[in-house]
Amino acid sequence: MAGSTGAAAVVTGYEQARLALSTSSLSKDASAFFADHPSDRSLHPAVARNMLTSDPPAHTRLRRLVVRAFTSSAVDSLRPCIRSLTEQLIERWEPRGEVDLIADLAGPLPVTVICQLLGVPPEDWARIRRLSTDLFATGDHTRIDAASHALADYMTRLIATKRAQPDKALLSSLIAVRDADGDRLSEEELLSLGLLLLIAGHETTTAAIGNAVLALLQHPAELEHLRSHPNRIPTAVDELLRYDSPVSIATWRHAARTVQLGDTEVAAGTAVFVAPGAANRDPGKFTDPDRLDLQRQDAAQHLAFGHGMHRCLGAPLAHAEIETTLRVLLKDFPGMRLAVPAEELQWRHSRLIRGLESLPVLL
Repeated sequence: MAGSTGAAAVVTGYEQARLALSTSSLSKDASAFFADHPSDRSLHPAVARNMLTSDPPAHTRLRRLVVRAFTSSAVDSLRPCIRSLTEQLIERWEPRGEVDLIADLAGPLPVTVICQLLGVPPEDWARIRRLSTDLFATGDHTRIDAASHALADYMTRLIATKRAQPDKALLSSLIAVRDADGDRLSEEELLSLGLLLLIAGHETTTAAIGNAVLALLQHPAELEHLRSHPNRIPTAVDELLRYDSPVSIATWRHAARTVQLGDTEVAAGTAVFVAPGAANRDPGKFTDPDRLDLQRQDAAQHLAFGHGMHRCLGAPLAHAEIETTLRVLLKDFPGMRLAVPAEELQWRHSRLIRGLESLPVLL
């Protein structure tokens, strides 16, 4: 535990973070907390209240409606599509040119995959990405709140379109559940669930791809090892996620009752912020944690995707996208290197996401 006051606690140790991410003593029900802590924010309700801000049984019911779309077997069926999209994006690159790996690959790939999965028309993909970036900005509440309303308005229109002209995509399936049995999914929940899948389905993956490539470019020996042993890429992804996690602070929690986290007693009513990136560098859990070791045996125990019942629903999809990206880049661009010194790279200003604004590389 890094610190705790009567108002907030930050959890940085691995074991404490693992407990905080899974214990029922910490609630994600934002409405229960903010009823006693009024806010002047104007986030759209569909963004402020969704599956991530709910506890069982509501959370269990909502998660069950979409979990099958993100199982390992379901994601395996998407791998050819992910590979094809990745290759289409890099086909535009000059063989010996310079590209921004964020703008030209890590950004468009995950948003394209989730938009296709949900059934978002291609002409809207770029706008969705821009609004999502605005939503994860830090400090500019006006910009964040405006993006939440723009995204909610877009999803409302998309639901109406899919209701009139259903297809085989995930959003149409959720609409069918809503219209066939309103007790399983209300109209408000349909909107919030569609938005959550759209937003959470790509922002962290974009950051994870950029962080992973940067880490490899800064560790030439590990990069060469991976290039020589591409069969080890799946397990290497876990170490890359541990080494530089795409989530700085996990989504919000509060103590529904007094809870013991390590040596610290967290009083009821305290807001709790879990830091997966810090937990993944805990020397009490990982030997020499600040070293990138692609052969680390316990790397898969990282908390980059969370833990427990709120563990990232799209973790298998994100893992597949990172893995595919690395396979293609390592095969097609063996001489790839940073185009600027690493200390000149700009990081996004976001409390939740740890990711680069851009990653210029020479191919």
